[in-house]
Amino acid sequence: MEHRDLPVYGDGLQVRDWLYVEDHCKAIDMVISSGKLGEVYNIGGHNERTNIKIVKTIVKYIKENVDSKVGEHLIKHVTDRKGHDRRYGIAPDKIKKDLGWSPETTFDVGIKKTIDWYLKNMSWMKNITSGQYQNYYYKMYSEK
Repeated sequence: MEHRDLPVYGDGLQVRDWLYVEDHCKAIDMVISSGKLGEVYNIGGHNERTNIKIVKTIVKYIKENVDSKVGEHLIKHVTDRKGHDRRYGIAPDKIKKDLGWSPETTFDVGIKKTIDWYLKNMSWMKNITSGQYQNYYYKMYSEK
């Protein structure tokens, strides 16, 4: 929103499984209320995407719906961090089989809802990006 560079590690081809937050919360609630004590349930969205695809999806949505000056020219590839995992893969089949849970929100709907939430909560965003959050975090946890 401020037309600053959007840093992306390396080539951006790291793969992650994306899950809309409300689906994640519903899955956690289901595990707490219906899961077996001591069992492990992987929660996944069956929505594997590369980081660069996510960034481009966000940029396109902002450009088309909020600010036409936002574009892929803002994406800057930066040196990847050492040991950065190329892919996080989980098998969320057990939670579906044992508890009947699966995500309700498609990736395309969830990403738009997520972007819209951030746009409607810009004051929250400013608290995070202004440095206040980092100062609070440092104050609360650096000495512990």
